[in-house]
Amino acid sequence: MRPVFPAILCMTLAAATTQAADWYVRAAPQTVVIGNYSAATPSVLTVKSGDSVQIETVSGSTKLFHDLGLKDAEIPPALAAIERDVKDRGPGGHILTGPVFIDGAEPGDTLEVHIDRITLPVPWAYNAFRMTAGFLPEDFPHSASKLIRLDLKRNVALFGPGIELPLRPFFGSMGVAPPATAGKLNSAPPWLHAGNLDNKELVEGTTLYIPVHVKGALFQVGDGHAGQGNGEVDITAMETPLNGIFRFIVRKDLHLKWPRAETPTHYITMGMEEELVVAAKQAVREMIDFLVTEKGLSRDDAYMLSSVAADFSITQLVDGKKGVHGMIAKSIFVKPPVVPAVVPPVVPPVVPPVVPPAVVPRPK
Repeated sequence: MRPVFPAILCMTLAAATTQAADWYVRAAPQTVVIGNYSAATPSVLTVKSGDSVQIETVSGSTKLFHDLGLKDAEIPPALAAIERDVKDRGPGGHILTGPVFIDGAEPGDTLEVHIDRITLPVPWAYNAFRMTAGFLPEDFPHSASKLIRLDLKRNVALFGPGIELPLRPFFGSMGVAPPATAGKLNSAPPWLHAGNLDNKELVEGTTLYIPVHVKGALFQVGDGHAGQGNGEVDITAMETPLNGIFRFIVRKDLHLKWPRAETPTHYITMGMEEELVVAAKQAVREMIDFLVTEKGLSRDDAYMLSSVAADFSITQLVDGKKGVHGMIAKSIFVKPPVVPAVVPPVVPPVVPPVVPPAVVPRPK
C-alpha cells in the first residue's frame, strides 16, 4: 500500500463530505491511474470487507472544457494537477481513481460492490465524438463536442431547446485488476475484470459482482456519466465528474467467471466480446448458468425461461469489445404458496341396516 496521502482521509477527518462512508479518496495525482487496469499498480488505500469508501472521480481535459466555454472556476481543480503530474499513462484514456485494496480478497473469490450513493458535483456534462471512433466513423469523418448543462434541482439534462433528458448518473468504468499475466490492460475494452462496462443500469442502489483475480482485488472507478443510451453509439455518454460511495464485501462462497449485477428489481448477466453475436451468446449462457446455480432450474428450463422472461440489450458498441446484458425480473420468482395440510373428514361408522326376515311366522 502507498503511504496515506492528504488525498485519503478517514471518516473522522471528513465527516461532512463522506456522508457516512468509512473512508474518502479524492481524485489527485497520487490517487489516480490513467488508461489501464493492472495487477502491478500500487494500491492507494487498504480497507476491510464491509467498509465503505467515498471516491471522487474526474473526466475529460481542461483544454476540451475551455474550448466548450467553461471557466476555470467550473472545472474540478484536481484535473489540471492530474494532467500535469501523472506520468504513467495508457494505453487507454480513462482517469480512474484507485486502486483500493480489499483485505481478504483472494483469486477465485467474488468482490461484491454495493453502489450506495452517486452524486453529481458539477452542473454540466459533455458529449463528443472523433473522426476515427464511434459506431459510424464512415458517416462522421470529423470531430465534434457539445456542452450539456444539468438542472440538478429538476434532475434533468438540457440537451437543447425543447429536449430534456432525465439524469441517471452511473460510473462507466468499475473494475478490479485483471490476472497478472494480462499486464497493463487498456482501460477501454471491458473484460472479466469488469472495467469499462458502460452499463447504464448500474445506478445508485445497484450491486456489481466481479471475479477476483489478484490478492486484494484492487478496485478502480471512473468514467462518470450523467446518463447514457444503450449502445453509446458515438463513443461517449453525458460525461461528467462523479462522486460515489462504494461498500465492498468479499464473497468466499460465490465463484464467477464473468461479472454480474443486481438492481432492486432485476438480475443482470453480461457478455463482452469483439463480435456482437459472440457477446450476446455469452450473456445468454451466463443467464442460463445463473438460473441453474442460483434458482435451481434444469438447463432446459433455464434456456426456456431466458427466452420467455429475460430481456437482452446492447450495452455498448464502441469499446473495442461489444457489450450485451441480459435482465430478468426478480418479481417472477414467487415463493411457493403455502398449502394447508389436508385433514380427512370425520366419517361416521357404517351401521348395517336392519333387514326384516323374508318369512315371518303367523301368530297362533
